[in-house]
Amino acid sequence: MKRYRVREEMNGVEEPPGKVWFWELAAGVIDADRCVQCGTCVAACPSNSIGVNPDTGLPELVKMCTGCSLCWDFCPRGGLRYEALWPPSSADGDVVRSDPSDPYWKITGGPPAEGLGAVLEAYAVRAASRPDGVQDGGAVSALLIGLLAAGEIDGALVAKPSGDPEEPWKGVPTIARSPEEVIAAAGSFYNQTMALAALDLSKVRLPPNPRLAVVGTPCEVQGIRAMQSRRWWTGAHRIDAVVLTIALLCTKSFDYEGLVLRELRDRRGIDLDRVDKIDVIRGRMIVEYRDGQVAVDEPVKNFHGTALKGCDECDDFLGRSADISMGSVGSLDGWTSVIIRTDRGLQAFEKARAKLDVRALDDPAALIRLDRLDKKVAFASLSRRFDPDAPLFIDYEDHVRDYAGTDRQALVRVR
Repeated sequence: MKRYRVREEMNGVEEPPGKVWFWELAAGVIDADRCVQCGTCVAACPSNSIGVNPDTGLPELVKMCTGCSLCWDFCPRGGLRYEALWPPSSADGDVVRSDPSDPYWKITGGPPAEGLGAVLEAYAVRAASRPDGVQDGGAVSALLIGLLAAGEIDGALVAKPSGDPEEPWKGVPTIARSPEEVIAAAGSFYNQTMALAALDLSKVRLPPNPRLAVVGTPCEVQGIRAMQSRRWWTGAHRIDAVVLTIALLCTKSFDYEGLVLRELRDRRGIDLDRVDKIDVIRGRMIVEYRDGQVAVDEPVKNFHGTALKGCDECDDFLGRSADISMGSVGSLDGWTSVIIRTDRGLQAFEKARAKLDVRALDDPAALIRLDRLDKKVAFASLSRRFDPDAPLFIDYEDHVRDYAGTDRQALVRVR
């Protein structure tokens, strides 16, 4: 795409250099099928000119674009160099400490050393009292409930079931303000939700200066961090209200219609009304019914055609810029791996610790292996963008077999 194509096609009025319009973001990211549906562009727009198309779920212009360039600057697939947001780390564990009381993020600049990135503490965790419907150890729900009970947050941006009978197992963003609302949103959805667009709090009953936790994918946290690093008016979206970010370990998200409706419902005949859980674990897509029957147990590669294409460009599986990273990799079944990266994250974890069972992380090497695979996939994807004939040199099956097979089984035997 020619850099200033849109400007040159306008009315000939000379523009200041460096100005980028939403249409250029659309051409380079949205129309190019690279959008990861994080909602950063919606939240970043100071004139509230970008909304979400109700039919496609993608960003669209809803009123005049001012050409401020911020949607491009903060887009994880546009102008954002997200690795600059990662707190630097080193092999001996040096970490730049943060101020838990400051809602703004300090860009300290990567790149991190090999390993898990900036880590203050790391554990395997599960909820001491595990509500129905939670994923893995239920640690995310327990952490949020503990923070609400302690008065540390006023709500949390999470995903909940859409409630539309025509869209079963589709996640939509919501602000959970009570333990009951957190539990109602428990479990995982594998579609993106344009979550940061939900930071328009004008229709949510919250205190005048709300404090929110955000549970999201690494790309969503990247967008938050970029916006928090620059003190400017963000329109209706309250980026300043975010006091805690929790990144869910993520290699990719899926197109809802492609995964749930076409692949699961139509091609495999899954009765979505009976489904209790959809999970991606140890390289496999698992779908369970409420009676315990396993309806699907297949290699996740069988579903890669429904994944968001832009996800392949991301090498931030570990959510390195979050306050806390959480996911199933690196812990035994029924437990959640928790990587605490900042003082803000450590403070939050300690406030909720009474509601958690905590022990040493089972297999940190599993996290590192999957992170390395993610980086190779990203490198290959970017290489093929510039050279479609470039070889896709990753032996994905061998890597997943190594992670899900011998090493995992050895760990179970030892324990």
